[in-house]
Amino acid sequence: MTPAPLIDPFVPWLPADTAPAEAPAAGTADQDGPVALAGARLAVKDVIDVQGAPTGSGHPLLLAAAAPAPAHAAAVARLLSAGARYAGKTHTDELAYSLGGTNAHYGTPANPAAPGRLTGGSSSGTAAAVAGGLADVGLGTDTAGSIRVPASYCGLYGLRPTHARADRRGIAPLAPSFDTPALLTRTLPLLTEAAAALLADTPRDDRPVRRVLVPADLWGCAADGVRAALRPRADRLGPALGVPLDAAPLFSDGAPCAHADARDAFTLVQAAEVWRAHGPWVRRARPVFGPHVAERLARAERVTPEAEAAARATVARLASWLHHRLDGAILAIPATPTPAPPYGASVPASGDRAALLALTCVAGLGGLPALTLPVARVGGLPVGLCLLGAPGADECLLRTAPALRRSGSAG
Repeated sequence: MTPAPLIDPFVPWLPADTAPAEAPAAGTADQDGPVALAGARLAVKDVIDVQGAPTGSGHPLLLAAAAPAPAHAAAVARLLSAGARYAGKTHTDELAYSLGGTNAHYGTPANPAAPGRLTGGSSSGTAAAVAGGLADVGLGTDTAGSIRVPASYCGLYGLRPTHARADRRGIAPLAPSFDTPALLTRTLPLLTEAAAALLADTPRDDRPVRRVLVPADLWGCAADGVRAALRPRADRLGPALGVPLDAAPLFSDGAPCAHADARDAFTLVQAAEVWRAHGPWVRRARPVFGPHVAERLARAERVTPEAEAAARATVARLASWLHHRLDGAILAIPATPTPAPPYGASVPASGDRAALLALTCVAGLGGLPALTLPVARVGGLPVGLCLLGAPGADECLLRTAPALRRSGSAG
């Protein structure tokens, strides 16, 4: 199949006054401490409502049927109230049901940080806009890794907040049990300020970190070069914080199921919810999808109530298990098993996608906050380290990240 053409990150169908505008970059100094959002250019993924603009969700039939949004999504409103300036809406993968960064109808946003490579999806255009300096803050969504994967592939800072801390009103659903608004920036201070705006007045967990988990089972999902580049940085985090490292498998004795079964339970619940959100429209409109999204939707349609109920029970047990394991702990793992795949590759292929989901599903299963840090390069390509914490520990992760820089671990 011919690869979708390379495209600019912003959608082309909005009026001129919503197109990206030139503005001084905000928060570009890579230093610890808060950076005001005043003037920061905000790119918004096209599953998120912006007042007066249609929300296309990555498919032309949905775009054609969409009326202009009557109000900003809650997350957009918070960031604009904090001083950000809207720069435009950005491309997304079809229905946001992909991690590849491609769209069979519109094309593939180019990756400014790794030319000739994919951006990752489904917040693909948002990541491309931020990495290319066309926006300072990217507002996307993360269900199965759609902020963490582009952050890793594009050399960005990315935050998936604790599930339900960030208001999801005004965002097209994919799998509501896992969906959350999420952020991308080029610098940690700006990410911290954007997170403060997005998560203000919501419950947080400020308990101290007592250990850093570097579980062998999750690190085993990454390619050799990625482990070699990232593991020394993760190992230095414990000493930098003055706490011990724990390399025991995350899914060790006592876990509700094996790691692969946890991934499969996540995937099945996600599929059931995707079909609940989009299945009636798919059956009615009979839209055309790219092959990978079409295959996932076909599997989603076949999920039985009995299979969904069993998977939900497993997810509930896993959430409890993960909350126990992450009590007072930070989990440090590769954000992705490889750097960005080449443009035009059939990626993620089944084996690559399975390895990717094995890493990214953990945050969704536990509703955990996850912070991706651009700390290394493999073969000249960016790759991120991901820190996860207990629910509510978003600010703790953001405060912890500078310890990597002080320890000489940050890229």
